Amino acid sequence: MKPVQPPAIRDPVDLVTAKLHVWVNGFFLQLPNIAAAIVLLLVAWGVGKAIAWGIRRVGRRRHRIDLGALLGSLAFGAVMVAALLLAATIVFPSVKPSDVLATLGIGSVAIGFAFKEILQNLFAGLLLLMRRPFRRGDQIVIKDYEGTVEHIQSRATLIKTYDGRRVIIPNAELYISPVMVNTAFPVRREQFDVGIGYGDKPAEAAELFLAALRKVEGVVADPPPEVLPWGLDDNYITLRARWWTESKRTSVVHTRSRVVLALYETAVEHGIDLPFPTQMVLFHDQTEEADGDRARQREGWPAGGQPPRPRHRRREAAVDEGAEERVVAEAAREER
Repeated sequence: MKPVQPPAIRDPVDLVTAKLHVWVNGFFLQLPNIAAAIVLLLVAWGVGKAIAWGIRRVGRRRHRIDLGALLGSLAFGAVMVAALLLAATIVFPSVKPSDVLATLGIGSVAIGFAFKEILQNLFAGLLLLMRRPFRRGDQIVIKDYEGTVEHIQSRATLIKTYDGRRVIIPNAELYISPVMVNTAFPVRREQFDVGIGYGDKPAEAAELFLAALRKVEGVVADPPPEVLPWGLDDNYITLRARWWTESKRTSVVHTRSRVVLALYETAVEHGIDLPFPTQMVLFHDQTEEADGDRARQREGWPAGGQPPRPRHRRREAAVDEGAEERVVAEAAREER
């Protein structure tokens, strides 16, 4: 029996060359598929852009600019994802669409956990744009921020404050938090309290203030303004002036300034007292005999039902001054 010869060891260079040859041949064989996939992606890109442009145009026509922009971006992304899946099946025929979808289904769970905050803000922004509790240009208040809505994006809403700063608030925060929309209605009510003296007549003062309110620029006639007696405070009678003005912040601020000036001028013209806060301070004499004895004296007042008569400081000072003069005279006599 002849001995078995071991297989010949091939040169490593030949192995690498053969492998590269196989890869190059495979690449050239796949060139038609790669070209078809590239063409498909280009066509999908154009179709996606056209769809997004159409959605944005419809949104502008219906005055839903932000919603149109968001839906257009989502539509473009969906078209490109579908095109990528088709291109993958063209370039790699062994890959089945069902396998790709199953892989995406498993991966979507991980993506959902990884991008939880982003997806939450995305869906919140979509709901805000669809339900429209406020829109671009509205003036809103959320927590410590107040300003004008500039833009509602997919992730956050941009607010421009009245002092010219920008605040970026996540959409999820806007969706779950209380939001005050100051410009939801054409007009809003403002108020200002005026204190008059107890020597004045509240009804007459209210009529005079009301007549002044009706003449102020920016105060609307319907609903009408009113001035109501509102409280009996320590130093004055409170009259509350209430009026309606346009909802914009500029109108509210300037109208309030004109109202305050009109009320002041009316009070001065008709002699209505605008009293200053008054405070009474009582000074108690603590020069009695029990001064400093906590067992016999309370803080500020002598103890007992019949406290002793207080000693007058002026009289005591005069007595002390006379005694001092006598001491000086005796000393002078002794020296003589």
